[in-house]
Amino acid sequence: MKVDRKITGNSEGEMCKTIEVAPVDHRDLSPPSPAFLSSPVVGDDLTFIPPLNFAMVDNGIFRSGFPDSANFSFLQTLGLRSIICMCPEPYPEQNNDFLNANGIRLFQFGIEGYKEPFVNIPEDVIREALKVVLDVRNHPVLIHCKRGKHRTGCVVGCLRKLQRWCLSSIFDEYQRFAAAKARVSDQRFMELFDVSSLRHVPMPFSCSKR
Repeated sequence: MKVDRKITGNSEGEMCKTIEVAPVDHRDLSPPSPAFLSSPVVGDDLTFIPPLNFAMVDNGIFRSGFPDSANFSFLQTLGLRSIICMCPEPYPEQNNDFLNANGIRLFQFGIEGYKEPFVNIPEDVIREALKVVLDVRNHPVLIHCKRGKHRTGCVVGCLRKLQRWCLSSIFDEYQRFAAAKARVSDQRFMELFDVSSLRHVPMPFSCSKR
């Protein structure tokens, strides 16, 4: 996975960042590059399959669609401490067993997966999820919903506002994952999201430095 950032400034002091993200295509089931793995592959039959729409957001922060048992070996290479699930349904038993076996803490912030025009994104829930993301004690952390597009995209987009990304770059990143399913309501939510109450929280992320 390659992430390239270009940083420019504008007259209002915002940082405008362009990010090149390559979402995971499940038609390519080859293992990630050795440089990405935190531990070596053991045995010839062990295959590392990332979850749908997996990508790195920043140091210690990842995003994806809902992981299943085929992804567990890959997730182990990340050394996760926490998982943030944005879906309201009970977490699957096999996933809970994986979390317990690997000492991973689950934070669940259930938001229904509505379709436009009946979209209701609760700002308070997104805010609470961001507090977990911003707490470095929870890192490495994986943020996921069902497909890794809308609910996850809103959390990441609001994080980018805290990192002083300009809206055009925030929307560009969101659209890379949502593709043809991009929602105007999601982008409107990110535009109007008030980050003032979170600005006091430290952000030990590489791309938040000016």
